Amino acid sequence: MLRIDAGGSKTYCDGLSRRSFVQLGVAGMATATLADVLRAKESAADRPDRSVILLWLDGGPSHLDLYDLKPDAPAEIRGLWNPIRTNVPGFDIGELFPKQATIADKFSLVRSLYHGTGDHFAGGHRMLTSKNMGVSGGNNTGKFPSIGSVITRELGPRRPGMPAYISVPVASSIGLRPGYFSGNWLGVQHDPFQTGGDPNNANFKVQNLNLAPGLSLDRLHDRRSLMVELDKIPRQADKSGTFDAMDRFDKNAFEFVSGRRAREAFDINCEDPRIRDLYGRNSWGQSTLLARRLVEAGATFVTVHFGGWDHHWNLQSGMDSYLPRVDSAVRGLFQDLDQRGLLESTMVVLCGEFSRTPRMNDGGNGGPPLSKGTPGRDHWGASMFCLLGGGGIRGGQIVGSTDSKGYRPLTRAVRPEHIHATIYSAIGLDPALHLLDHRGRPTPVLEDPSPISELL
Repeated sequence: MLRIDAGGSKTYCDGLSRRSFVQLGVAGMATATLADVLRAKESAADRPDRSVILLWLDGGPSHLDLYDLKPDAPAEIRGLWNPIRTNVPGFDIGELFPKQATIADKFSLVRSLYHGTGDHFAGGHRMLTSKNMGVSGGNNTGKFPSIGSVITRELGPRRPGMPAYISVPVASSIGLRPGYFSGNWLGVQHDPFQTGGDPNNANFKVQNLNLAPGLSLDRLHDRRSLMVELDKIPRQADKSGTFDAMDRFDKNAFEFVSGRRAREAFDINCEDPRIRDLYGRNSWGQSTLLARRLVEAGATFVTVHFGGWDHHWNLQSGMDSYLPRVDSAVRGLFQDLDQRGLLESTMVVLCGEFSRTPRMNDGGNGGPPLSKGTPGRDHWGASMFCLLGGGGIRGGQIVGSTDSKGYRPLTRAVRPEHIHATIYSAIGLDPALHLLDHRGRPTPVLEDPSPISELL
């Protein structure tokens, strides 16, 4: 059955929206019975109440230095660190991840992910949208909605008064904001709300959360009432659904700024100091903690930006600084979610746009050896990793493998669309979903909607 989301509308008297009808299937619509309609409605009601936290390692982290170490490879490939055992037999990770090693049963690793490009922009677009579409450094404009935009367009926020899609502190893909996190042709209303600031700062405040000077909640309510009156203007001329989109956007924005839920969720300074210590007292750790607060309050998809992974040189100093922060943030998030009873309802995803070359360079970046710094690794998209856990994902699994030197997948090769299909399936959306693009054409969200069955 071809499933197309043509966009939502106001609810019909029987409680079904136009979106619900279209999802019954175009071919069978003429013969749909009451039982068919009720089954479609029940399917939506049975969807698991789940959210996603995406920890985005912007710049490209090396699989060989984090989660797929090769201790038996030559020195210029195996790198500087050794693998350590975890609490799952046969599941080894890098020695700078001792905290994650104690909770490996709660997450899984895909070690055989690849998309084949070493271009930052092409890789970012493929990882965040699943699409190629010719995006590259020379043509870096996004051409498809992000996975966060698609999911939150379909599901909306899980609780009233919360933005469905949030980025902490920024939505940035290779310096583009919101870049490949955006809604693209779905519209700016499906871009993520960006908190800005540094959650580790004692004076952290979320941008755009407070009302403009001189605008009280009473005046805001009056303005919204006026908009309702103006809304009586006939809309027959609107063929694009823009008015319906504005209705939803306006309603969500009003609930956002006038309610307490979001305000309290964003106030990280109210958090227990011991929990703040658990995540790490740094920007990445506190951003991750804020993401947990947001999904707990009702957000559906939250991204956290960990930038600075483009280590063409000085790899050792970079990893010595970055990996302990990642270790604390990831362990803290899984442990905190588990203790709060939120792990089954919250999926955690950790990845970047690509990986780094298995063979380390000489630190010259095209110049004399060590002229830029100590050795590093260059761009590599032929083998990479993705960590997933919680939210319906089986823990303690390793999917696929790379060859003895980490150059390419050896078993169970996985592409970005399979990661997306797994996320869609776990959160309760059909990976075979089609959307109507800006030309009105049914467009598949994924070219290959096959999820990674071992993880579900």
